[in-house]
Amino acid sequence: MGLNRPITIGRIDYANVWPIFHYAEEQLPEGRYIIDRRVPSALNRAMQQGLIDITAMSSFAYAQDADNYLLLPDLSVSAKGRVNSILLFMKVPLKQVLNGGRIALTATSATSVNLLKMIMSLYYGANPSYVTMEPSLESMLEEADAALLIGDPAIHASWRSEGLTVIDLGELWRSWTGYGMTFALFAVRKETAEADPAAVATVLHALTDSKRLSMREPQPLIEKACAQLGGLREYWSRYFQELSYNFGTDEQAGLSLYFDYAKRLGLLDREVHMQFFVDHTALQVNE
Repeated sequence: MGLNRPITIGRIDYANVWPIFHYAEEQLPEGRYIIDRRVPSALNRAMQQGLIDITAMSSFAYAQDADNYLLLPDLSVSAKGRVNSILLFMKVPLKQVLNGGRIALTATSATSVNLLKMIMSLYYGANPSYVTMEPSLESMLEEADAALLIGDPAIHASWRSEGLTVIDLGELWRSWTGYGMTFALFAVRKETAEADPAAVATVLHALTDSKRLSMREPQPLIEKACAQLGGLREYWSRYFQELSYNFGTDEQAGLSLYFDYAKRLGLLDREVHMQFFVDHTALQVNE
């Protein structure tokens, strides 16, 4: 058993994923594991093409190819309500956006784009037009009435959004459905899990330990965010507190509803049955 090559791990380098990776890399032997940093859409493509073994990936991209993946248990990027970094910026009143408006969509992630389409269709009963663009608020609003941004670009845009109306999609999803929203999952290709389950378990332990340490002591992350991205300590303290990195029954129920809505709208062509990687090293320890 085992692969005669390094395991490649995809890392989204947005701040919302930092807690799961912050302490993990120091636990993964260099040469045995390679960290590949890309935006979500690029990681999704690389995972689908078999160029990456394990990755943080958009929930929607996981659903499109779920039969080829196993989920790493109890890891996600979720929000029970407000997410603060999945934001719709509007330069005109919402009513105008809903009635024949044009929305510029970020090119960096599918989960949030399709969440917005669900909200527009199923919640508002609207059918605006869409255009996909690179994530620049100013350029997007030159071309459209509203702009969807995610991750760090959304955070930076929210700090200079005077005169714009801003809708937090996580908060709206919660008020609509009563569920939190899971934006990213952690998955491993099935063939990698079958060929080298011990290596996958090592990654799972490293990511889980990083999540635990980051939530117990968030100050290093807050300081890193202030230094690299700007903003106030109070903002980043609240930001990390309002995110959830677990993937328990509540998160799974909310995501299952998202998948059901996606299928209803024809965004997905099949039902999604989530399958999880089983860490047999933990079972052996327990025995």
